[in-house]
Amino acid sequence: MADQIQRIVTELPDLKDVTGVWAIADGRVAQGDAAFPADLGIALARTYGSGEHMWQYRSVFDHLLRLLATTAGPENVAQALRLVTSAEVAGKNLDRYTASLLASHHKATDLAAVFTGPASEELRACLVHELVLRNVVVEETPGIADWATSFHGSHHPLGWLPLTLSDVEGNADLPSYSIRGSSHSMPYGPSESREPAVVGDARVPSAKETTTPSLATAMSKAVANWADESNGRIEARVFDLSAPLDAESVPNALLALGLKCLQGAGRETALSVTVVPPAQAWRVLFAAASTGGAYNHGSYGAYGRLSAWQSLAALAGSPEGATADEVAARVRDCVWHGFDADTQWFEQVAWDIGLVALARNGRRLAVLAATDTD
Repeated sequence: MADQIQRIVTELPDLKDVTGVWAIADGRVAQGDAAFPADLGIALARTYGSGEHMWQYRSVFDHLLRLLATTAGPENVAQALRLVTSAEVAGKNLDRYTASLLASHHKATDLAAVFTGPASEELRACLVHELVLRNVVVEETPGIADWATSFHGSHHPLGWLPLTLSDVEGNADLPSYSIRGSSHSMPYGPSESREPAVVGDARVPSAKETTTPSLATAMSKAVANWADESNGRIEARVFDLSAPLDAESVPNALLALGLKCLQGAGRETALSVTVVPPAQAWRVLFAAASTGGAYNHGSYGAYGRLSAWQSLAALAGSPEGATADEVAARVRDCVWHGFDADTQWFEQVAWDIGLVALARNGRRLAVLAATDTD
């Protein structure tokens, strides 16, 4: 086996097609040899480092990890863990990606090894919340419960998140992984089912913009990856209104605020506005954060969940330092709208988001718009 691994490592940079290497690893795992792909991945990392500019390495390493992480059985979990925790292996977001892969294909009881073996705290924290997203009761799962409820779990950045799903998180769109690739739904973009908003001549209360840079950043947390890692742009703004605004007048108010994303919208360019439940707002933000935009892979489930809540909290006007329960209560108190418009600002490809949070008293309106393109 050592000779075969060394041959693959040596010949890899000259290969025009790596599917033969994939097939060798697939065959070994099918025969019950889960150690082979882990050994090969470690040997490749030892020789080529991150392989950042070597497509052959990136393709083979991803296949090896995906093979182990999506093939059921505790030995495959153990070898996937050995691969990603090896001193030779490094990669941006590797722990997040690994946690998402493992949670999607393995029993929670088999994943307890992550919490008793030589795994990083980052991998463990991510795995806890990937499991929560899949409705696993981690507080009652042997081998996982102790860590999830420990000092380590609660003091990790993800520790702000509750260990059970809120009713606001009722329908998370999670990726579907296989050895050959992955897929996910996209619950955003223009909706053909929406009727154009009825925009009348009724006056709306005057508005004073209260957006600050820090507030705009917080509101944009879920879609920041679209702008930072892809071709996206974002508009996040907050307004205080001089009098209460009723939900039916939100379309008129949006057109009166001078939003860049709605420049040109109105009587000649369609504007669609629909009241949506808080769960739909969370679902849209979670998908944007976890799966990314046109040219990136997002933050995966655990951090996607956190980013979605951070955006919701800021949109709903939650005070800094609020608990998850307090944020959820504030989110439920708001009237949420989704909107889209056929303006030049929106790319109208596949990645378009328009969300509005109207405070319960009708005196605060928060708007988040984002768009991306390939």
